[in-house]
Amino acid sequence: MKLILSTHNVTLTKAIEDHVLAKLDQLEHFNRWAVDARVTLEHDNTRVPEKAFSCSLRLGVRGPDLFAEDRESDLYAAIDKVTKKIEQQIRKRHNKHKALKHTVGARSKRKRQEADL
Repeated sequence: MKLILSTHNVTLTKAIEDHVLAKLDQLEHFNRWAVDARVTLEHDNTRVPEKAFSCSLRLGVRGPDLFAEDRESDLYAAIDKVTKKIEQQIRKRHNKHKALKHTVGARSKRKRQEADL
């Protein structure tokens, strides 16, 4: 997976980069077909301290891209919440796909049963 990590008013340290990479590895476990990830980390001095750090993540996958954004007082908490949101979107997409396959199978089974009668 290709990673584009950009910052705005944040010094990118090795610890922050490692934390982002660890979270993206978790996401890659859920969706191994992800093409690229764009992570933007920002610190806004004009906001109240409770929501000073923001993290946005765009995950490039087949079909529409997945996007999540969150603002927190701690940068690591913002990264964690964004990955949690993307994980929920991946699960929802996967469940919809599985449900579609099940409805098609149930429909064809019902047709076969009606044809036997």
